[in-house]
Amino acid sequence: MKNLNWILIFSLFSFTFLTSCDDDDEPTVNTATFETNFSGLEDLGDDYAYEGWLIVDGNPVSAGIFEVDANGIASRTSFEVGADDLAAATTYVLTIEPSPDSDPAPSPVHILAGDFSGNSAALTVGHGAALATDFTAATGTYILATPTDMDDTNEASGVWWLDNSAATGPVAGLDLPELPEGWAYEGWAVIDGTPVSTGVFTSATGADGGANYSGTQAGPPFPGEDFLTNAPAGLDFPVDLTGKTVVISVEPVPDNSAAPFTLKPLVGAVSADAPVHAPLGMDNNAANTNPSGTVSK
Repeated sequence: MKNLNWILIFSLFSFTFLTSCDDDDEPTVNTATFETNFSGLEDLGDDYAYEGWLIVDGNPVSAGIFEVDANGIASRTSFEVGADDLAAATTYVLTIEPSPDSDPAPSPVHILAGDFSGNSAALTVGHGAALATDFTAATGTYILATPTDMDDTNEASGVWWLDNSAATGPVAGLDLPELPEGWAYEGWAVIDGTPVSTGVFTSATGADGGANYSGTQAGPPFPGEDFLTNAPAGLDFPVDLTGKTVVISVEPVPDNSAAPFTLKPLVGAVSADAPVHAPLGMDNNAANTNPSGTVSK
């Protein structure tokens, strides 16, 4: 019996020793923490989230997922990653991702990016790994008109982004940069506090993707909309757009919100005495709506 007891004790000791040795042989991954600070990001709702990426040797490494509430406050600002990855990272990119997300790769919707200089990176929409433009050179011209019906008494109930001042005929009223994959432009009229879409587009020349409220006649080959039928709840069409606001926004694709996204490079306050059929200008609003951020190692 004594021999059996010693055999059991020795076996248990040997098992414990070998297990401890195996644990010691496991590679240890050193981690490091970095801090983020963002402004101008908006709540994406329940179906999407923001995800950061470190670019290491040209490859994206996930650097944390977070949400933003209705006040623009991020759910997290401190993130832990591999120390070697953080030390070797040359660029930080912020994307918009589905939530939950089954794809381990970044989506094409890159909203902010910045290169590390020392231990920090300043993030902008104009970085080449984001939207590659800051929209500060964008310009816009529009007219009030309702070309999709035969009624000339409601001409202030439509907005079209065209310039009809040339004798040779109308030309595009928007001068906007080409957008990368994952983004599109959208026109809006803000009617009594309610933003109503005029349609999504990627080119200032050619009709947009919306004609939800127009009449039965063909509209001009430019972005725009007549507000004549199918008025949203709480609104009545036709509507007088004088005294209202028109907006061009930059939207993520896909877009899960019925409201304009945070990027609104062009805004036009339609004066109370604005004439119909005459070109009206928009203000560049990019500096007021471009999100930004910093990352600190």
